[in-house]
Amino acid sequence: MAFEGLTEKLSAAFKRLRGKGRLSEADVKEAMREIRLALLEADVSYKVVKDFVARVTERAIGSDVLESLTPAQMIVKIVNEELTELMGGGETKLTISSTPPTVVMLVGLQGAGKTTNGAKLAGHFKKQGKRPLLAACDVYRPAAIHQLEVVGEQLGIPVFQMGQIDPVDIAKAAIAHARAHGNDMVFLDTAGRLHVDEELMAELRNIKAAVNPTEILLVVDAMIGQDAVNAAKTFDENLDLTGVMLTKLDGDARGGAALSIKAVTGKPIKFAGVGEKLDNIEVFHPDRMASRILGMGDVLSLIEKAQQSFDEKKAAEQLERLRKNKFTLQDYYDQLLQLKSMGSLSDIAGMLPGVDAKALEGANVDEKTLAHTEAIILSMTPAEREDPGLLNSSRKKRVAAGCGLDVVDVNRLLKQFEMMQQMTKRFSGKNMAKAMKRGGGMFGKRGGFPF
Repeated sequence: MAFEGLTEKLSAAFKRLRGKGRLSEADVKEAMREIRLALLEADVSYKVVKDFVARVTERAIGSDVLESLTPAQMIVKIVNEELTELMGGGETKLTISSTPPTVVMLVGLQGAGKTTNGAKLAGHFKKQGKRPLLAACDVYRPAAIHQLEVVGEQLGIPVFQMGQIDPVDIAKAAIAHARAHGNDMVFLDTAGRLHVDEELMAELRNIKAAVNPTEILLVVDAMIGQDAVNAAKTFDENLDLTGVMLTKLDGDARGGAALSIKAVTGKPIKFAGVGEKLDNIEVFHPDRMASRILGMGDVLSLIEKAQQSFDEKKAAEQLERLRKNKFTLQDYYDQLLQLKSMGSLSDIAGMLPGVDAKALEGANVDEKTLAHTEAIILSMTPAEREDPGLLNSSRKKRVAAGCGLDVVDVNRLLKQFEMMQQMTKRFSGKNMAKAMKRGGGMFGKRGGFPF
């Protein structure tokens, strides 16, 4: 996560405060110096840091805090509240037009990820029942139109393009096309530049004047630090942005842009790109992000991620089959895929209060091994998946040949599955339900997948 370094430094500062019991004003000011340094190292704007620390210090040296039985906890609470306020206070939803289509104009510098993240955003709303249309208005960057068509096809979203003509005409035609074909949202993928220039801004102003977009979202690469904030300020002055979408928040950047943009531009961060996959997009919640930065976890986001990844009906069916000892290799494989879709274990750990995500760094599902598991299971007949006992020596050889692996690999998977079945036999009713919630049967002795 982008804020790992900041989280470590803030946690260290709070730990020292907790170790002192009662606090003096000098203790608070010393902690504020450490927080100031941590924020500056995270590439947060100097003015933003100065104002933030002044607000926290003013609240922290009050009698209610210093005379409290738990002053360190009170200061953490204050920092949490101020961080939340710094990033916008609360979730800001995308405005949906009362007269379709809702037009979302995506702007930003070249390389920020407008094309891919615009498609992610369209995919996000498609899942909510919308009928989005992607419009290729970037006629300068080589292969930009093709890239949009590729990601659109992967997401099952239509792409409107007219080649390399005037982007203003493309935008107007895309909206007319959306009205004629029942698309209730249009995402305009506009051109970017390596640096802000007047030619780019003039083109974007012309598109805005021609189509009067419902939303103008600035797509910002969180890894470019203060340059992102400077770019945001210039785009806002020219276009009057309605919001920001941060990308690459899953990277190892310092992440200061996320803490500075709202304070500098006054525009809310509405979405965040958190990975390379086309479903790696989240609504930006300032309060949840503040909690994650302070190492307090983000349980609500974890629950939402689990709800998106797990099929409730299928999970209930699998639970019932486990209770009756009828859990098959196909069920086993389905669970692996569902757990994998939640992301890496380190990402999940980062959402849990008090869990050190760094300790699980690199503890991802082994894609190669999972592919082998899939190949082995899919090389079996439906009857063999239902009853692995049918797999005699000749059948195992056939399965191994079918998936391009060795018989020893087939035997290893069958042994793991057998061990899982033996373990689940010891459970019943309530205990089984608890085990399923913990991912029972899916993890080995060391907390990893049993491959």
